[in-house]
Amino acid sequence: MIDNSTNPDEEKAKSFGEVIKDAFKELSETFRAFLKAPKALWAINVPYILEGLVYFGILTILGKYCSENVGLEDWQSGLVYSFVTGGITFAMLLLGGVSDRIGVRNSLIVSFSLFVFGRTLIALSGTLGLSNGLWSPMFFTLTTGLLIMVVAYGFYQPAAYAGVKRYTTPKTAAMGYAVIYGFMNLGAFFSGFISSFTRPNFVDVFPPNGLTAVFWVYVAISVSALLFTVLLLTKKNDREAIERIKAEKVGTEDEEKEEDEEVKPRVKINNYPVILYAIVTVGFFLMSGLGFDVSFNIRKEFSILGLNVSFDLFFFLFVLGFVLCVYEYLRKRPEHPFRDKRFSYFIFILIPVQTLFAHNWLTIPYYLNRAFAGSYVSDYFEVFSNINPILIFFLTPVVAGLTARADVYKMMIYGTFVMALPTFLLTLGPNVGLFLLYILIMTIGEAMWQPRFLQWIAEVAPKGMTGLYMGVGQFPWFLTKVITGFYAGWFVENYVPLGVSPDKMNTETMWLIYAFIALISPIGLVLAKNWMMKDFKTKA
Repeated sequence: MIDNSTNPDEEKAKSFGEVIKDAFKELSETFRAFLKAPKALWAINVPYILEGLVYFGILTILGKYCSENVGLEDWQSGLVYSFVTGGITFAMLLLGGVSDRIGVRNSLIVSFSLFVFGRTLIALSGTLGLSNGLWSPMFFTLTTGLLIMVVAYGFYQPAAYAGVKRYTTPKTAAMGYAVIYGFMNLGAFFSGFISSFTRPNFVDVFPPNGLTAVFWVYVAISVSALLFTVLLLTKKNDREAIERIKAEKVGTEDEEKEEDEEVKPRVKINNYPVILYAIVTVGFFLMSGLGFDVSFNIRKEFSILGLNVSFDLFFFLFVLGFVLCVYEYLRKRPEHPFRDKRFSYFIFILIPVQTLFAHNWLTIPYYLNRAFAGSYVSDYFEVFSNINPILIFFLTPVVAGLTARADVYKMMIYGTFVMALPTFLLTLGPNVGLFLLYILIMTIGEAMWQPRFLQWIAEVAPKGMTGLYMGVGQFPWFLTKVITGFYAGWFVENYVPLGVSPDKMNTETMWLIYAFIALISPIGLVLAKNWMMKDFKTKA
């Protein structure tokens, strides 16, 4: 049962104006706290701004670069996106613990050094005059650079958050994480301006579109982030920050908090079978039509109820192998979160609406650049593609204030509905006003449910397993990025094709399908409400 009762002694609900005032007060206090933070925390946050700018800047133009410069088909460009975004999440799972062993400073320096190297290769792929096409020298140079960047994120993201934890107290940690998230969104927003104003000025130097010049600008920014980290995150500044944090903890409960943590003995598990299955599964994928498509692969095409179906033997074996890996992994872990049916349903039912996040870089840059061809929207598609981050920066505290008293599960339902429904606006055809309205409403929906997602996970997690549940809760986001990349390129190629005039495109059908996909999440949450809330208590 949900306790929706109110306490008469509670503070009366604030008006909308008061909420807005408090939200901007919170923003100003965040800025002031950032300015007063230890130098070591500056060395985390400032490079994080730059990295957010470069990362989202690359995602915005990568598809256009793959299609127009490298000569890939749009569906192949979608797979490149899956490799990058999904690979980053996977790299963090594999390399996240490295920062604990080599330290925050060393992890950040290593990661930024790899960023510089990888992004230099990306820029060189369009500079050296290499032949293009799938499996060409240009393709391998680009993908090698992207692979190095993916590996770097395996070190970087965990190290950055570990640095925030290291240089803040439990009481100031929320501010620290808010700053790093907020400024990452600011960086993403400004990347659109850098790309839009650089690209057209270097078309003659780096044909056919000047995108290579943008990559070189991102290399320079990565070098700046590396130098900033080396010069500011010194051992002296690290020591001073630690001493300052210790001084602030003296006489508080934070000093003894770790002693209250429940320590559980580790159970040794034989992981060799699941590792072997995983290697074989990857081999099946590489031999399939989505990989190298070996000559002895069996591929058949047939029709069922008028629908053309393609059967790929090794891709089929890849799916079976993946299921076997998951089964083998969970079989030996009875307390794993995925053994909790309600938890698993909750995080996986959110995948459909999360696809709209992925379309911010998988579809929208193509859509703006091609469907609005000949207009200022197409000329500055990078700017319009990155409106969401700046809206999130300002709207999140406002929406949080307005919905602070709302029930968590209801907010998940309302938020996912608000995020999914405006997609139907795009089914009316390319229109800049409708697109901006879509971004605004969709972002409000995101601000409504995204913070509540982590809150829900924290509340359903058994005692002593919150960290595990939080980590596993991010796995569907990994799947979302991979799965959406597999089909988004095909949709772009068929509904927003390159070289076709906008009046002959069929963007309306594409967005209609995406809208119905996104609606699966809120409808699924509504249908499962009684089951999800049975015997569950949460605060209103």
